[in-house]
Amino acid sequence: MSPSSSTIRRTVEAYLGRHPDERAALAGLLAALDRPLDVTARTTLPGHVACGAVVIDRHRRVLHVPGGHIEPDDRTLLAAALREVTEEAGIAPGALCLAPQTLGSPIDVDVHDIDATPSQGEPPHRHYDFRYVFYLADEEPPPITGAAWRTLAEVTSPSLRAKLLEARLDGRPEPVNASVLIHDGAGRYLLHLRDHAPGVIWQSGAFDLLGGGRTHGDPSLEGTLLRELSEEVPDLRLEGLEPYAVGAATSIDGLSVPIQVFVGRWRGDPDRLRLHEGVLLRWFTTDELDRLRLSPETRDLIRRHAAEIAPYGKPATPAPPWDEGGRTVLNGIGVHLHLQDDAGNVLLGLRHPASRYAGDTWHYLAGRCEQESATACLIREAWEEAGLVIDPADVELAHVVHVANTPGGKPLMQLVFRAHRWKGSPEVREPDKCLTWRWWPQQELPDRLVPYTRTAITGIAEGRVYSQLGW
Repeated sequence: MSPSSSTIRRTVEAYLGRHPDERAALAGLLAALDRPLDVTARTTLPGHVACGAVVIDRHRRVLHVPGGHIEPDDRTLLAAALREVTEEAGIAPGALCLAPQTLGSPIDVDVHDIDATPSQGEPPHRHYDFRYVFYLADEEPPPITGAAWRTLAEVTSPSLRAKLLEARLDGRPEPVNASVLIHDGAGRYLLHLRDHAPGVIWQSGAFDLLGGGRTHGDPSLEGTLLRELSEEVPDLRLEGLEPYAVGAATSIDGLSVPIQVFVGRWRGDPDRLRLHEGVLLRWFTTDELDRLRLSPETRDLIRRHAAEIAPYGKPATPAPPWDEGGRTVLNGIGVHLHLQDDAGNVLLGLRHPASRYAGDTWHYLAGRCEQESATACLIREAWEEAGLVIDPADVELAHVVHVANTPGGKPLMQLVFRAHRWKGSPEVREPDKCLTWRWWPQQELPDRLVPYTRTAITGIAEGRVYSQLGW
């Protein structure tokens, strides 16, 4: 069933909230939506809705697919745009993902006149062309048919070109969904059974992680997750929430969906929680996963996490303050480099997506302290990771974050050192660990930032020397 007038009106009003100066241009469409008309039907005159798309690759090249008519089987305007990309350019939905800057909203609604087509009995009429933006999910562009890649400057529509430039679309996919891997520290994982509504609900009738899609109002992906949890399970309070991995799934429309997966602990009774969406919440061990209707990606993610916290296949248990021999549990030591340039920007590195910890997430230059002093570790890591030369005399301890976020593992004492001087410019010397270095303004830190790194940056800016997380 094609989208209803009420759904289209909500899309238009949200669009006008971002572009209020275009209300007069869309007055004809708004008037049509107030009448008992199907504005998606090509027979509706004097005008009707069409859907087109813009695909952007890693080189910021643009593939513009002009708007086409909506078909009866198009569930949404976005689905109609995706179908047009497949029909006109030969690109399947699974090769595309949403642009994080626009999400599932149109970047432009263009109003233009269409000449008469006597052979089809169509008089002159008007198109309200909803244009959606997609990124390529993979590095290399797939073969295309009937269309051509162009530069942004070659986009012929002035309104579309202006909005593409303003949005600063770089063609690099980022997570647009957030979910959380909830465990009790003793080998059990909390899973959510979704309602059975095929074509309406993602992972319909299956077990999955709690979470959902980002909206324009979410300040970060962590904000997305917290909002989703407040809507789905308002009484749930997690401990030690932090980024864990970046996964991928397939949307109802067939799009590739990068997902930022967080990890958090909880040890309660799910039957005591108020559940506002879905059927139920239940604890499961890894041995029970094969009995569930569960996506292979989620099953693999749970088993990966279980293996990391229990490397010998035994259920993990929360680390007690004393072991059986009466000895104190020792803390691990992490060493981090806090560098600021002359403008006060902080140096951060984007971790490789395949990293065991915090893949595709920004972090300090850091390392585990081995059989060496903390400052020796800092100087060694600075050279090995970024080619920076630091004199021990130019280093001072700036902040300490005491982190307890690895069930069954050691608490970590994260030491953050500030270097007042250094030689060299940051370069990627370990590409299997770090993809790029970048100086970030402290008021514009990236959304995907390791939580204790954000805590340390804030603490240093406020003049505090100690913070703790997860205790």
